[in-house]
Amino acid sequence: MSTENMIERKSFQLLEKAILQEATDIHLVPLAESYEVSLKKESKLERSGTLPPQLAGRMISFYKYLSSLDISDRRKPQSGSFHKQMHGQNYSFRVSTIPSIHMRESVVIRLQRHDRIISLDELSIEKRWAEDLRQAASEQQGLVLLTGPTGCGKTTTIYALTAHCTHHLERHVITLEDPVENNHSHLLQIQVNEQAGISYSAGLKAILRHSPDVIMIGEIRDRETAQTAVQASLTGHLVFSTVHSKDPVGCIYRMMDFGISPEELRQTIVCISAQRLIRTSSGKMGAVFEIMQGEKLDRMMEAIIQGERIEIPKEDKVEALVRKYCLAHVMHDE
Repeated sequence: MSTENMIERKSFQLLEKAILQEATDIHLVPLAESYEVSLKKESKLERSGTLPPQLAGRMISFYKYLSSLDISDRRKPQSGSFHKQMHGQNYSFRVSTIPSIHMRESVVIRLQRHDRIISLDELSIEKRWAEDLRQAASEQQGLVLLTGPTGCGKTTTIYALTAHCTHHLERHVITLEDPVENNHSHLLQIQVNEQAGISYSAGLKAILRHSPDVIMIGEIRDRETAQTAVQASLTGHLVFSTVHSKDPVGCIYRMMDFGISPEELRQTIVCISAQRLIRTSSGKMGAVFEIMQGEKLDRMMEAIIQGERIEIPKEDKVEALVRKYCLAHVMHDE
C-alpha cells in the first residue's frame, strides 16, 4: 500500500471511529514527541490514543486538502469544511487549525450529520420552552438571539427554529454562515467567502434581493457581523443568530461590546434564549432554557438603558434550572 493510500485510510478510520462513538469533535493536539487524539462526547473530552508526529502531520494535511485549505501554510489559523457519506449517512466535517510551537498544528474537527433536525419539542425538557421559541419564530421581524457556551446546543436549536419556519410557517429561510456547518435541504445556505468578495455585508445585500422572510446568521463574533444582524432585522426581516455569553443579560452586554447601542437593541431584539444541555433520566440529552421575551425583555432593556440594576429571579436563571432538573432526574432515578 502506498503512503498516500495509508494516510487516506487512517484519516477516514479516525472519522469513522468518532461517528461510531457518537462524538461531536475530534481533537489532534501536538505533544512533545507525539500527537494526542481525543474525542469530545457530551461536552467531555475523552483521550483516545496517540499518533506519531509524522503520521499526524500527514493526516492533518489530508484533512486540510479535503477542506480546500492551504496545506503549505502552517503559520496562521485556518478553517474550512468538507462532506462525506459514511455508513449510509451524509456528514459535514468542519476543520479548524491553529499553529503551535515548532511549526506543528493543532486541529479540531466538528462532526455533524446532514439534515439531522431535532424538533423543539424533542429538544426542550419543558413543553413551555418549545412554545416560547415557536412564539419567537412567529414574529414578522426582529432579532432572535441564542446564547450560551460552546457545546450547549445552540446550533441544534437554531436549525430546529429554521425547520419550524420552513415546514410549519411556510416561510422562505436563507442562511449566511462562516462556514456552512451542516447542509440542510430545507434551507438556502450562503457561505461567507472573503476571497470571492462575499463578506457578511455583501452577503446580506445579496440575500435581501432574494426576498427572504427569515435570515439566519451563523454566529455573531465581531462588529461587522453584529451590525449585519441588526441591519437585517431593521429591514423588516426576522433574524436568528447565536452569541457566546453566559446568559441573556450577558448577551446584551456582548452586543454592546460589538458597538450596538442599547436603543438599537431595544428596537430589534424580540427574544434572547440561553440554554444548557443535560442528560435526562431516560438517557437522552435535552435542554433547559432561560428565555427573555415580551414584558420580561422590555423590563430588562429598560433597566439597561436607565443604568439600573437588573433583577432576575434566581430560580429563573439557566444555572439554577440546570441544578433543578438534574436533581429532579437524579431523585427520579433513585
